[in-house]
Amino acid sequence: MGPVSSLTNGFWVVLISLMMVLGWARSSKFDQLFQARWALDHFVYQGDTVQMKLDNFSGAGFSSKNKYMFGKVNVQIKLVEGDSAGTVTAFYMSSDGPKHHEFDFEFLGNTSGEPYIVQTNVYVNGVGNREQRLNLWFDPTTAFHTYSILWNQRQVVFLVDDTPIRVHSNLEHKGLPFPKDQAMGVYSSIWNADDWATQGGRVKTDWSHAPFIASYRGFEIDGCECPTTVTAAQVSRRCSSKRYWWDEPRLSELSLHQSHQLLWVRANHMIYDYCADTARFPVTPVECQHHRH
Repeated sequence: MGPVSSLTNGFWVVLISLMMVLGWARSSKFDQLFQARWALDHFVYQGDTVQMKLDNFSGAGFSSKNKYMFGKVNVQIKLVEGDSAGTVTAFYMSSDGPKHHEFDFEFLGNTSGEPYIVQTNVYVNGVGNREQRLNLWFDPTTAFHTYSILWNQRQVVFLVDDTPIRVHSNLEHKGLPFPKDQAMGVYSSIWNADDWATQGGRVKTDWSHAPFIASYRGFEIDGCECPTTVTAAQVSRRCSSKRYWWDEPRLSELSLHQSHQLLWVRANHMIYDYCADTARFPVTPVECQHHRH
């Protein structure tokens, strides 16, 4: 090896070390599955951790590189610390178009000392209005916690650290549509929503606390990947095979232990359920009449 090669190698060693120190080194798992979607300058990469920031100029968001039909998505998130009132950090799956399907985790910012609220929602054929809210039973700003969406032909399950907090069951036999015909991408974003996010919009974002930072790691997508070149019918045939683990009979409903966990969450931490909101829904939504939980 000549002196020029030695100098070149030394240069790259120094540069890579500097990138790691400055947080420029990319998370290989993030790069494999996701891409920054908007406000690229609001991302910071620190090894396997990705941070997105919100300031009074912009929020930020990322999306999966592929779309999926059924499976399970996991991500570990450490939410915005301190006074995060007015901010929303979202983690969700969604298809495209006005008749889209969507499964939402939305973490609503809070004033310091108050519990963090997580709102979930389910859209089917473009119709949402299925909000549920609960107070988390831990402080999600001090450590990473795992948030997951399990989706198969029988149910959609929202989980926090593997504890189910919501189930949306397939009730096609009752004449209700179920989201199983559109491939969905995986997304996350952070943005300002102080017109509604905290205490119904009464508490506004205090920009003196900016930037507001949400941190991510533990990116996992185990689902049936759907190339954009195949038709919807081909996707349905491809992803409805019984060879996939998420279509095993045992996953067609919650286990007894999971059912008990969900009942505990609802009894101790749920603060809003659209099914019980008679002001918004004088006639109980049909799915609320049939969902066991």
